[in-house]
Amino acid sequence: MKLDGSCHCGAVTFSLNSAHPYPFNYCFCSICRKTQGGGGFAINLGGDAASLTVEGEENITVYQAKLEGDAGLSPAERHFCKSCGSALWVYDPRWPELIHPFASAIDSKLPAAPERTFLMVGSKKAWVPLEAGPDDKVFDEYPDESIADWHRRLDLES
Repeated sequence: MKLDGSCHCGAVTFSLNSAHPYPFNYCFCSICRKTQGGGGFAINLGGDAASLTVEGEENITVYQAKLEGDAGLSPAERHFCKSCGSALWVYDPRWPELIHPFASAIDSKLPAAPERTFLMVGSKKAWVPLEAGPDDKVFDEYPDESIADWHRRLDLES
């Protein structure tokens, strides 16, 4: 599926192909919570890095999160619009074939997930409700199942 995305002010638009377009993975880690704002979580999709095209690249800034303790900086690069602050996607050089766009930046109509995964719930703030359905999975930390594995298990690859 082709995903088209943009920032709020329109300074950045992008597109990429994704075999994993279902927004199901709600992350409550402190990095997602503090950089995304809405709802106290972020939802990442999976996309093909080689297919990424960007207009307005000069309007992008990159943030590498400070890890806890003395662990230094995360290798993951969070891309934001430097004009309006919209979170666009995450790139991690450990998996160079992937781009993880934030579902909040995608303008294409995304399919509804048949089940959701709530992860890093141990970092969730008390004011954030967790409305898990009967088929949803909840993890205090990271699940073993990847975005691609989740799509394969549910036969949802495009």
